[in-house]
Amino acid sequence: MLYVGFTNFLFLLRYALARQGALRKQLYFLVLTALFVFSAFRYQVGCDWSGYYYQYLAAGNFDWSSVTEIREPIWWAILGWIQSMGLPYPVANIASSAVFFLGVHILARRQPHPLGFLVLLFPILIINMPMSGIRQGAAIGVLCIAFAAFIDRRPLWFAFWVVVAAGFHSSVLIFMLLLPVATGRYTRNRLLMAAVLAVPGAFFLASGDAAEVATSRYIGTNVDAAGAAFRVGMLGLSALYFFLFLRKKWLRTWPQDYSLASIGAIGMALAFLLIPVSTVIADRFGYYLIPIQAVIFARIPFLPFRANAALHAALPYLGLLLVFMVWSQLSWHFKQCYIPYQSWIFGFPGGDPFGF
Repeated sequence: MLYVGFTNFLFLLRYALARQGALRKQLYFLVLTALFVFSAFRYQVGCDWSGYYYQYLAAGNFDWSSVTEIREPIWWAILGWIQSMGLPYPVANIASSAVFFLGVHILARRQPHPLGFLVLLFPILIINMPMSGIRQGAAIGVLCIAFAAFIDRRPLWFAFWVVVAAGFHSSVLIFMLLLPVATGRYTRNRLLMAAVLAVPGAFFLASGDAAEVATSRYIGTNVDAAGAAFRVGMLGLSALYFFLFLRKKWLRTWPQDYSLASIGAIGMALAFLLIPVSTVIADRFGYYLIPIQAVIFARIPFLPFRANAALHAALPYLGLLLVFMVWSQLSWHFKQCYIPYQSWIFGFPGGDPFGF
């Protein structure tokens, strides 16, 4: 299968270039471009292809005067602009993928192994978000920029980028609850402050229209996210692995990034605990944490392990590959959404620009 083969190629490339820093940096941009093209120029690929097509049609009557009054105004403004320019629907995938990969690049360039960080995102995050849930994919890209501001201890910039991300997908506002600990490594007092502020913050978010829709659709219903048990389960195992084997080493090696890594790991554990409540909500929340998971995984080779260092470095890749192979081979939903892969980069198949 194309997707499994591509994943294997990316993972093997990361290992082949492990000791070739200069070549690795050069090929990083080539891989980044290839993943962008693979995502942005897909044709009738992705579970939400038709859903976003209808959003594109709805944007034909977009009222620009209402942009400050609607949820996710940036997303609707982009669709309205595409419509006003007379551009076909697949251009929306280019715009959302561009936002996603720009944000990913900003976070990747801060890693000691940017290529490792990038390829770890492919089998789950890239396939599910910029190749399907493009609105949340764009929000995740902007959230990556917010994570960079969090690392830099710039709370105002962190808040700004979270708000921008909410212009694509309002659910990302939950990360505004991290604002009290965005000024540096969290202490017990700061964590307590965040917990206290989280109460009215969570109430505010839970009382919004988006939360009401999510509750009515996904809690106490038979609506499930295909493959959520695999994806969120991997997040739960990642959190456990971080706290058992990496936490102290990380704090000594990268104290500036410790807050993001440890809080992200806590979030991964919480996502796992949400599965009994709703697999869809757990899955969608978990996607926001995959960039932090990739940051953790990509830095394992640089941590001071006294024994079995090579095994620890390989485990994330082996685990992700196993999860992806099981999901892609056994999921009817995956086969329906992503197979066959088609691209319109050399023209629309059948001359139909909208895919219908």
